Amino acid sequence: MSMHERDVVITGVGMITPLGLNCEENWDNMKAMKTGIAYYPEDGMPNFLQYFGKVPGFELSEDIPKQLIGQMKFLNRGALLGFLAAREAVSRSGVNLLTIPPWRRALYLASGDFTKVGYDFMYPALKDATDESWQKIDFEKLNTAALNKVNPFFLLESIANNLFSFLSAFFEFMGPNTSLASLSPCGGYALELALRSIKHDRADVALAVGCGNWITGIPLYELKSIGILSKCTSGIHSFRPFNRQRDGFIPGEGGAAIFLEAAERAHERGAKILGKIKGCANYSEFSDNSGFSVPARVCKRSIELALRDAQCEISDLASINPHGSGTQQGDRSELRSIMDVLAERHSDVPICGMKPYTGHLGAASDIAEVIFGIRGVQNRIIPATLNYEETEREFSGLKISNNHQTCEKLFFLSIMYGIGGQSLAMVVEGM
Repeated sequence: MSMHERDVVITGVGMITPLGLNCEENWDNMKAMKTGIAYYPEDGMPNFLQYFGKVPGFELSEDIPKQLIGQMKFLNRGALLGFLAAREAVSRSGVNLLTIPPWRRALYLASGDFTKVGYDFMYPALKDATDESWQKIDFEKLNTAALNKVNPFFLLESIANNLFSFLSAFFEFMGPNTSLASLSPCGGYALELALRSIKHDRADVALAVGCGNWITGIPLYELKSIGILSKCTSGIHSFRPFNRQRDGFIPGEGGAAIFLEAAERAHERGAKILGKIKGCANYSEFSDNSGFSVPARVCKRSIELALRDAQCEISDLASINPHGSGTQQGDRSELRSIMDVLAERHSDVPICGMKPYTGHLGAASDIAEVIFGIRGVQNRIIPATLNYEETEREFSGLKISNNHQTCEKLFFLSIMYGIGGQSLAMVVEGM
């Protein structure tokens, strides 16, 4: 760390997923090895559309300022989940925001992706235009149904950064900020930007929020079309990262948030320190394939750079928490990256895939898995990889388990990557 960079700590976390409505529920259910993925039968729909992770009934608090209540109608379901996670993170931090000038409060939101998540208003029109067969569109029917069945507020509802504007107004975060719209690892990018805004003395506190909702028709069909969804032939147990029979992920929805603070401020006010981000790095690998694919070793370089930034050795790690999308090519690329970095230590460090607990939450998964990692090392538990049985012979020496493992160390490595070769690795210390 250079002389002009400040130390940064985590003082608040928030999470709402199909596994639980807050951080405590999520962690308790993870310890119990439950999954939030469930079966939602619907006549005439293919199998992959009937399994997903849905957040159970949730309620918004009643203390929304009057001037903002009208704006809430423009928050789609994923945005509402992101808002609830952000409120929990700020509340748990115990910070008095009135002691911090608004221009010293940073906000980074990962809210969107390449699928049309905000376009669910078109779903009724598409059903009419395809006669619910989903194979061929009758554009005349589509135009008629769009006029008759699409809410006229569709344009406002489809803006990806509505939540960003709402959070900025709600918490009066007026400092460094941006809204990110991309596939994973944009939640990790939001967290990295929040970290650097404090390290470089452009803010005193920062909030990183990720939200996602991939459980409605439009995103499900788009994800299916690029071949990354599971066929769900084993029901709720079909999401099995690193397993030899893996065939893609099962989607979910949720929100996750981390509140960061300059260490000197946190210590002065006697805040409870939950953890520290010791190092992070992002890198883009390019594939020889011109298609929309994952390169051979998607996250090797980002892992190496993150470990160097953290001044951390492999022997310091309690666990490695990969992205674990459950696709054949993606998991293979990720595990090869890890094998190369671990070298002869490949059997020493437990590896944990967390997404089968919640379903893939899009940008929210990146931040949620950092929170799970912190809770894990605090409780001396490396969570099991649900549904795991056996991997390919190439990776058989890796320490992957379908049972919880114990740990004594406090550092873990969290990895995020996306189609196209983007990756981010982060070394975190739990406290």
